[in-house]
Amino acid sequence: MNEADRTRVETFITRWAGSRGNERANYQLFFVEMCDALGVDRPMDKGRILNDPYCFDKDVKIFHPSGKVTPGFIDFYKAGHFLIEAKQGGTTSKKGTAKRGTNTYLREMEKAFVQAVAYTRNLPSKPPFLLTCDIGDHFELWMGFSGEYGGYGARREIGLADLRKADIFDLFVDIFTNPQQRNPEKIAARVTREVAGDLAELAKGMEAKIDPQQVAQFLMRCIFTMFAEDVGLLKEHLFTQALETRWINNPKMFKPEVEALWQAMNEGTNFGFYGQLLRFNGGLFAESQAFALTKTQLEVLLQAAKRDWRNVEPAIFGTLLERALDPRERSKLGAHYTPRSYVERLVKPVVMEPLGDRWIAVQAEVKQLLNAGESEPTANQRKKAIAVLEAFLTELREVKILDPACGSGNFLYVTLDLLKGLESEVLRRLEDVTGVAQLRLDINQVNPRQFLGIEINPRAAAIADLVIWIGYLQWHFRRFGDLPPIEPVLREYNNIECRDAVLEYDKIEPDVDGEGKVRTRWGGRMIKSPVTGEDIPDPTDKVTIYRYLNPRAAVWQEADYIVSNPPFIGKLKMLFRLGEGYVKALREAYKNKVPDSCDFVMYWWYKAAKLAAHSKIVKFGFVTTNSITQTFNRRIVQEALTAPKPIYITFAIPDHPWINNDDCAAVRIAMTACAAGKASGKLESVVEERGDRDSEDVKVVITQKIGFLQSDLSVGANVVGVQPLQANSKLAGIGVMLGNDGFIVESNLDLTDEAFVIKRLTNGSDILKKSRNIKVIDFYGMTINEAQIKAPKAFHQVLLNVKPERDLNNRGSRRDNWWLFAETMPKTRDSISEIQRYIPVVLTAKHRVFTFLDSSVIPDVSIVAIALDDAYFLGVLSSRIHVTWSLAAGGRLGVGNDPRYNNTVCFDPFPFPTPTETQKQTIRELGEHLDSHRKRVQATHPEITITGMYNLLEKLRNGEPLTDKDKAFNQKALVSTLKQIHDEIDAAVFAAYGWEPSLTDEQILENLVTLNAQRAEEERNGNIRWLRPDYQAPGETYAQQTLEGITTETETPIIPTQQQPFPKTLKEQLSAIRDLFRTESGEWSAAQVTAHFKEGNRKQKVILDCLESLENLGILLSHNENGITFWHLPEVGKAG
Repeated sequence: MNEADRTRVETFITRWAGSRGNERANYQLFFVEMCDALGVDRPMDKGRILNDPYCFDKDVKIFHPSGKVTPGFIDFYKAGHFLIEAKQGGTTSKKGTAKRGTNTYLREMEKAFVQAVAYTRNLPSKPPFLLTCDIGDHFELWMGFSGEYGGYGARREIGLADLRKADIFDLFVDIFTNPQQRNPEKIAARVTREVAGDLAELAKGMEAKIDPQQVAQFLMRCIFTMFAEDVGLLKEHLFTQALETRWINNPKMFKPEVEALWQAMNEGTNFGFYGQLLRFNGGLFAESQAFALTKTQLEVLLQAAKRDWRNVEPAIFGTLLERALDPRERSKLGAHYTPRSYVERLVKPVVMEPLGDRWIAVQAEVKQLLNAGESEPTANQRKKAIAVLEAFLTELREVKILDPACGSGNFLYVTLDLLKGLESEVLRRLEDVTGVAQLRLDINQVNPRQFLGIEINPRAAAIADLVIWIGYLQWHFRRFGDLPPIEPVLREYNNIECRDAVLEYDKIEPDVDGEGKVRTRWGGRMIKSPVTGEDIPDPTDKVTIYRYLNPRAAVWQEADYIVSNPPFIGKLKMLFRLGEGYVKALREAYKNKVPDSCDFVMYWWYKAAKLAAHSKIVKFGFVTTNSITQTFNRRIVQEALTAPKPIYITFAIPDHPWINNDDCAAVRIAMTACAAGKASGKLESVVEERGDRDSEDVKVVITQKIGFLQSDLSVGANVVGVQPLQANSKLAGIGVMLGNDGFIVESNLDLTDEAFVIKRLTNGSDILKKSRNIKVIDFYGMTINEAQIKAPKAFHQVLLNVKPERDLNNRGSRRDNWWLFAETMPKTRDSISEIQRYIPVVLTAKHRVFTFLDSSVIPDVSIVAIALDDAYFLGVLSSRIHVTWSLAAGGRLGVGNDPRYNNTVCFDPFPFPTPTETQKQTIRELGEHLDSHRKRVQATHPEITITGMYNLLEKLRNGEPLTDKDKAFNQKALVSTLKQIHDEIDAAVFAAYGWEPSLTDEQILENLVTLNAQRAEEERNGNIRWLRPDYQAPGETYAQQTLEGITTETETPIIPTQQQPFPKTLKEQLSAIRDLFRTESGEWSAAQVTAHFKEGNRKQKVILDCLESLENLGILLSHNENGITFWHLPEVGKAG
């Protein structure tokens, strides 16, 4: 920053400081003049260059799941550099301008951030910097080189006046011209390599006379001392100064004086004229042994001391340090290392996503507490919000992460760094609420004791401990500036255990042969043949074979999450690498648990899977070789997925580049993350690798796929990607929602003379269990005057029992139409009005059962009504083919993890067969037989339920032995006959499709996906196979031929699943609504969300507030269609 720069900046600040007004009128002029002040190019006029890479009001298209595209405009944008959204506050509250420092102002600034993040999702690539700007006051800055910006609390606030500072000026110049100059991973990698090179040179010179292990300990003390002085833990760079002014000129003084320094650091006592030092303790300086160094060696140490230790990257430092300190590894020092971004690719889905989900709920709860009214929050509201934030901080500070093969600690450090980032975000939010900087200086924060490791190599274990402490202290100084931490600076938590992670034993002893001689094997060293000059095994290199006494599986420390990169040792190399005795003991310890044919890493996988299945951990994730998908390893995964207490794969990448730290070679690996239960997961696939595939610089392009992940790390047929068929349209819809119990006709109420407004109502429980025989007052289709005149007694009951509550309803339509059900569902009622019976499907149920119900019975919100009265359709829907489809497409929901039947994905896209008339009649008769059989059984034995029948049917199908109680039930319920009917239906429907009955579920799904695509293509060409043409397309049996390229957009409403209990606490309510969006696809109105929850009609305002809170956090996006607001997940919109 030169004098001309200062002059321009001063002029700019003077002109704009404290300005207020409307940002739309001011922001372009502000940024143009800012460009001039920075000495960078102004943006181009919009439209001058293709795609407008640098402009104001950048056009961006926002995609929604319905296919709707809404326009957006980025205030200021430069591709590959930044995105800026502008706001403008003021010193007083005026229309369109929030007063700075108020909660309203904070909300507006956060909205600008959320909007900016939403825009980045719809750009070809995310810019590394995202900014919001209060014109004339300050900037808020987020850095996102990894593609993620964090939440609003992750911001860095920079005042307009700070542009006078050279470092801030340079930062903005780089943002506008060369953002990669600020990429922290690249900066740290460069510094770390330089440091490791210095240490390797020093270690190499020392090891000729000194034991390498002692050299390693000595250099680690040097390392921490150099780091300590650079971050301010040691005064006045005393180590560097002593090297420069005393020790290089007089090398004999180095050993005694540096030992005195380390002793003073350990104890916190005085050191020469520097006075009292901080007490470091922690074990590192318990031994203060140093060694005499030559002048040349001291000069190398000085070179290392002058490096920028503040920016050393612990994520790779451990690996490089281990190579530098190990003579056998030193040749690999210039070789490649595993980049941090690869490590994050596993750590984030395993650890950070679950915690991030909790943080989302906490933020939304805090927002609702603070934004409860129009005015500023009260002291009590702030107090409650603070309590919520502090509770989450406590949760973060108690979570424990284990790496049971931690090596030099890179996975643990990356996890610590991400967790500290989340903690910092929470603290910033706490600061926003309290108005007080959260600078409490104590150890009660995310700290190294939470990061547990197991490592068999003593040197690597010591480095891991050092790396974690360096990472922790880097965060301390980022937050507290020059303030030193409380003493002791280092603490001995013993969180890194130096031992075998998979095998324990009492002791080992040399194995002997039958003659009593100690058995040995070749150690692997090669020598040149004196005859041929080729490499041959060294016959003198012999390694003793040991016998392990009482071998058993090792026990791991208790933790919440496990994330690790265990050794890459294939089953064929285990004997050579680990030794015959070890492998024999290992297989004995895991006999009948882990097959002998498995790779070494699968022992870790097996142990973690068992812990997850028994809910001992929340989640685990491993890097393994990509052979995990092969038969010999896959069986471990398969058994875990299908066990009585199953786990499921939440995240996987089957094939990903990696750097093997053992030999620095570029290898292919797989990543898996798992948790207890059964659900869909996320499969990521590397579709492109940019850069040198043999280096750490390779960048990968990844696609995602959601579905149930199989043991081979594949997702089944893409049932999510199918298209709704017009042939099935208008036939399946959700039932009504009363909204008030006042519509229910009590037994003591005589309305016989008004029977025309009294209807039977049924729900899922009535169908599957025992019917309640509920009747309701239904004024559907009547005006208020008609209802009052035609049915005065019924009207009076509704007036007394419904209207008072409806008068308080926030929704005008429900308040004004109080005599009608909350959701009358006219499309559903119209679809069943002209047929005698329909097929009700319970939305969420253990068993997928289809039956007939008289059309005079009204279905409620827990039922999808399929408006088909032909038993042929009942037969097809009841077949294994459709049930398999509905289970795969519908997913699961609720405490019981029961399947759900969402008609938009289970019915609308389902391609029915095209049978011959004979086949159709066969299926029709079987469908009638199925329906009449079940009803006849229930008429004879009213205590027998559909659920009871199908529980036993499942046992019969699985070949499970029947108890005496089961056999007695079977005699009454005739379930064996029910099984026979279903078997006949399956055979008939397979024949109608022309498929073999032996098809697997996966093959059935693949066939149906293919058939769906064929039918969709037919429909585009005008051939629509209407299921009920007289209703769906009255007056025409065949659709008109459509013009190629012309499509008609029809509304496909999202149907709510069976009502779930609405949680009581705000945090749980927010989580439940967020999870609903994750488990269902598409767009949702507030009414549709409300319909999912019991008593949801009474919680409409709460649900709407939750939706708005989640939108304000950027978790949901919304758009308006025909006066109705629809919400969806951002990634769903992007996929659209």
